[in-house]
Amino acid sequence: MQRIGIIGGGAWGTALAVTARRAGRDVILWAREAEVVEAINQRHENSLFLPGIVVDPAIAATADIAAAAAGDAVLLVVPAQHLRAVAGALAPALPPDAAVVICAKGIEENSGALMSEVAAAALPGARLAVLSGPTFAIEVARGLPTAVTLATTDQALGRRLIAALGTRSFRPYLGDDVVGAEIGGAVKNVLAIACGIVAGRRLGDNARAALITRGIAEMVRLARAKGGRAETLMGLSGLGDLTLTCTALQSRNHSLGVALGEGKALADILRPRRSIAEGVSSAAAIVALARRLAVDMPIVAAVDAILHHDADIDATVAGLLARPFRDE
Repeated sequence: MQRIGIIGGGAWGTALAVTARRAGRDVILWAREAEVVEAINQRHENSLFLPGIVVDPAIAATADIAAAAAGDAVLLVVPAQHLRAVAGALAPALPPDAAVVICAKGIEENSGALMSEVAAAALPGARLAVLSGPTFAIEVARGLPTAVTLATTDQALGRRLIAALGTRSFRPYLGDDVVGAEIGGAVKNVLAIACGIVAGRRLGDNARAALITRGIAEMVRLARAKGGRAETLMGLSGLGDLTLTCTALQSRNHSLGVALGEGKALADILRPRRSIAEGVSSAAAIVALARRLAVDMPIVAAVDAILHHDADIDATVAGLLARPFRDE
């Protein structure tokens, strides 16, 4: 796997392009924004989404999605709610039995589908894997130590992908629980908003620790109901990713929650942002999916109520604290 196509020119797509090139691969990156293509090709920097990072001149950017589809492996690095449309545009140019790595974290709003389910429908015949875990794009791009989960039911494919993308500083661990890895990546974004609200409301470190712990329990219940395994959520794509996003202000979802907790309106928080906080869309989708599967997820439901149903934060917190005592 020498040629790697990156579909998506945001911060994460650019960071993965940089690390794939660091691993010795030939990289072509597709971006929707013409200014991103120009900046990478002419100035070797994605100044719009990942400023300050030098992009190897050997990395080519393109506005032609077919050009990026010609790689030995293709990484889908677009926002979760746009993955179906982008995959549909990619499909006519994708070789048969293409290796496709899903690098988006979320659940589709209208369908409640996992990203692997969306990709399987849009790209029939593709060999799919999921890349997830605790990853801030800027740190990956700088070559700081990072470990991730690469989940696929095709273990031979997984080993080839790890050989292609892994470096001393970017360490993929192979797993076969695609559902568990995806549930962890989607739910942690919502829980990060919840932890941000706790910080913004100054509810204390005890409350954050309790929220993270009970949040993992919600992750596990949903993963099991979808056919995933509990132990997956104790790994990088569950506990690892949750720990990162619930404790660092550079997390888009956590910082959004902090602003909500401080009393700012959601529309005012989102308006100046270029990057997407996936937890905003995923909250409603997870609540709907949990309802269909008869899974109790009170923390995620509380975040959804605050984000999308004008629920009062203090009253919502009081409601969570008033739930009956139960066994752990």
